[in-house]
Amino acid sequence: QVQLVESGGGLVQAGGSLRLSCAASGRTFSMGWFRQAPGKEREFVAAIRLGGGSTYYGDSVKGRFTISRGNAKNLVYLQMNSLKPEDTAIYYCAADTDVGRRVTTVSNYDYWGQGTQVTVSS
Repeated sequence: QVQLVESGGGLVQAGGSLRLSCAASGRTFSMGWFRQAPGKEREFVAAIRLGGGSTYYGDSVKGRFTISRGNAKNLVYLQMNSLKPEDTAIYYCAADTDVGRRVTTVSNYDYWGQGTQVTVSS
C-alpha cells in the first residue's frame, strides 16, 4: 500500500509560479502528475521514473513545468512557471509500482493522492 501526500496548490495570477510537492510512503518506480478541470477528462501533465530520472511532459506544459526528485526518497516536485488560466484544475499526484509501463496512461498508476486545487486568475 502506498500513500501519497500532496501540497502546494493555491491561487496565483497569470504569469506566476507555484510548486507542488508529493511524497509517497512506499516503493514506487514512477510518479506522475495529472490534472482535471471541471467537465474535462483527467490529463497527463508530467512524470518521472525514479530509478533513472527520465522525465516526460504533456504538450500543453512543455517548457513551463518541470518535474524533479527531492532529496528524500519518493519525493517529487512539480515546478509550474508562466501559469495560464487554462492551467486551472485539480492536480493529482500518482504512483506506479510496476516497471516499464507507459507513464502517460492514467490506468497504469496504482495509487493517487487526494488532489490539490490550482487556480490561475487572468
